[in-house]
Amino acid sequence: MKTPALELAEALRERLAVIGDEVSRGNASLHMARLRLVSERIEALAAGLPRPLDPQLEHFLARRSYDKALAMLEES
Repeated sequence: MKTPALELAEALRERLAVIGDEVSRGNASLHMARLRLVSERIEALAAGLPRPLDPQLEHFLARRSYDKALAMLEES
C-alpha cells in the first residue's frame, strides 16, 4: 500500500511529465485540461497528508512550489 506522501510524489512527477509532453503542448486545450486534472489531484493528495506537516513542505505546497516539494519528498 502506498503512503500518502508516495502518492503525492507520483502526482508531482506526473505533473512534470505533462509539462514536458511536446505532443500534448500541440493542443493547448488538451494540455491545459491534463494540467488541471493533475493539479487537482495534487491538491487533494496534499490535503489528505497526515498533519502536522513539515512546515517547509507545507509552505512549498501552499505556494505551489511543486518542484521543491517533490525534491523534499524524494529526500525523505
